[in-house]
Amino acid sequence: MIVADTKPFSVLLVEDDEDDYLITRDMLERQNRARFVLDWCSDYGTGLSAIGEQCHDVYLIDYRLGQSTGLDLVREGFASRPQAPVIILTGQSDYQIDLEATALGVTDFLLKQDLNPLSLERSIRYAISHQQALRDLARSEERYALAARAVNDGIWDWDLQTDQVYFSPRWHNVLGRADPEGDEHPSAWFDLVHEDDLPGLRNNIEAHLSGRTSHLQSEHRMRHVDGTWRSMLTRGLAVREIDGRATRMAGSLSDITERRRAESQLQHDAFNDALTGLPNRALFMDRLEQALCRSKRDPAAGYAVLFLDIDRFKLVNDSFSHAVGDHLLIGSAARITQVVRPGDTVARIGGDEFAILLDDSEAADPAQFAISVAERVQTSLSRVFNVDDHRLFVTASIGISLSVPDISAADLLRNADIAMYEAKRYGRGRYTVFDESMHRRVANRLERENDLRQAVQQSLIRVHYQPVVDLATGRIRGFEALARWPEGWPPVSPADFIPIAEETGLIGPLGLHVLRTALTTLAAWRRSGLVADDVRMSINVSGRQLDNPNFPEEVLGAIAAAGVPGDVVRLEITEGTFMREPERMARVVSEVCACGVGLELDDFGTGYSSLAALHQFPVDALKIDRSFVASFNEDADSEVIVRSILALAHSLGLKVIAEGIEEPEQLERLRSFGCEYGQGYLFSRPLASAEMETVLESWPAHPAAHAHLVAPSPI
Repeated sequence: MIVADTKPFSVLLVEDDEDDYLITRDMLERQNRARFVLDWCSDYGTGLSAIGEQCHDVYLIDYRLGQSTGLDLVREGFASRPQAPVIILTGQSDYQIDLEATALGVTDFLLKQDLNPLSLERSIRYAISHQQALRDLARSEERYALAARAVNDGIWDWDLQTDQVYFSPRWHNVLGRADPEGDEHPSAWFDLVHEDDLPGLRNNIEAHLSGRTSHLQSEHRMRHVDGTWRSMLTRGLAVREIDGRATRMAGSLSDITERRRAESQLQHDAFNDALTGLPNRALFMDRLEQALCRSKRDPAAGYAVLFLDIDRFKLVNDSFSHAVGDHLLIGSAARITQVVRPGDTVARIGGDEFAILLDDSEAADPAQFAISVAERVQTSLSRVFNVDDHRLFVTASIGISLSVPDISAADLLRNADIAMYEAKRYGRGRYTVFDESMHRRVANRLERENDLRQAVQQSLIRVHYQPVVDLATGRIRGFEALARWPEGWPPVSPADFIPIAEETGLIGPLGLHVLRTALTTLAAWRRSGLVADDVRMSINVSGRQLDNPNFPEEVLGAIAAAGVPGDVVRLEITEGTFMREPERMARVVSEVCACGVGLELDDFGTGYSSLAALHQFPVDALKIDRSFVASFNEDADSEVIVRSILALAHSLGLKVIAEGIEEPEQLERLRSFGCEYGQGYLFSRPLASAEMETVLESWPAHPAAHAHLVAPSPI
């Protein structure tokens, strides 16, 4: 809007009559609403040049300019600038000229005889404002056109009063269609929408037009020209009258097919195993949760979970390759899937573990049904797998857990897992149905493991000593150091906590604690004269300890710290440990034995009984397992085996130690067989160092007097 205190507006007057110029100048000077600076061109040519400079705010052009007209000047001067504030001044009223001027974009057509200062100012003010509005509108339309071309969306504009829709070229292009000219009926849109999605689209449109939703947003499928269905997202907003009635609605159409495909793939990957394509743990747990919810609505419905583990699968990866292992898992998944019903769920939980959810609501006996499925799975997996020219045979251990009232999905799967490990305890290729005693055993095992970890970390494990006696003289020739549960804690047998230490890796620090404590105790007894200098200390060593590359260094360090010679130390190792990896074991023990440490082959006769171990390792003595000694009277074969072991050992120059001597008759028979050494309750049960010192102080010189020293008693 023009106001008096704004800067002057520049006006160009193209007029060939000087009197008319003076009249115009006078009118502009006499009005007091706005300030104008007037420039005058008296002919067509100079007017055209001035227009070309584009330095005026408004143009007053006389209709008669010699041989030409003012409209000719408009055509030529404003060809490149159609939106300019132009006012035609004429001395005659001619409707056709007025129409022609309007068609050229002239803002106003004024009769000279009707002009006065105020009407002229008002016409100029209107021309400037009108052309500014047109320029703003043109820029807005240009921005809209640029945006419409730049975005990937198709634009639509629906005139609700005429029921015609404008679809932009991009709208048609999204669907692979040619761009028809003119507006179309809405059916051109709706006819392309999938019949299953059309009701939803119409409902969304109606909800927005009725004011129930703030905007239109609808996802639906539309048919592409190539015949495929594309996922589309339609957005829109209605234009309303004052009374709220919608008269127009415009919006966009976006092709979201690739986004939906990517989202679908991400969702699939999030809930399915990438290797086998089976559901993963997350999806399995979701379906299990749903099954248990259904069972709450229908208590008669029963469900079962099978937890399956491929036995010794690691051996496949280690022996061949992970690629072979992957192919075996894929083949196993396919076979498992084939033997269950379509409604059942088979999932890969992780590694070589699978889970099966049985919807056995129709089974009269859910437990028996689950067992039958487990048997079918094991039968299917027992057939040979041909993988990359390898013939592979596998078995699977399966745990079965049945749904009970108020059980959670996590507990149901956990119970099946516990039952699977129970099956493994009794041998591979088995199945076991869960019962609560298994859970209690696992809970106790976990509690015991936590206690053991605390005991090892705080060095609370006690060391007891059982003497090894010369059967001919009754002299103590050595001790076996044995780990015992902390004093004052609820009692736990070594037969229970040593396997836990093996499985958890705690056997390393536990064994090192026993070694250091035993050698320190032996050194103290040697210094006090309680034992002779040739008395030896035997330490049990597990295969897990020998796997530690620092084991030789730890043994030699403990010997040096105790200040005892290496030849009083004996390591007790089982045959199975020696023969697991003979070459590596030979390197480890040879490094330890370099300082005189001796080896005793423990539990000889119960494991491999391999003569190779006696040749490959620097064994000093064999230990006869207590089971043979205990069965002298019941099993004649035991006596034969003991005699054979003694004969073999003596032929190789080895000594023999018999374990578990509890009765004088056993002692006499072993002496008669020529057995050199023995240990057992007949001589002494394992005792703490202080108790053993008391025994050592009164130890008799001959075995005939041993019986009254320590009565046999359980550990």
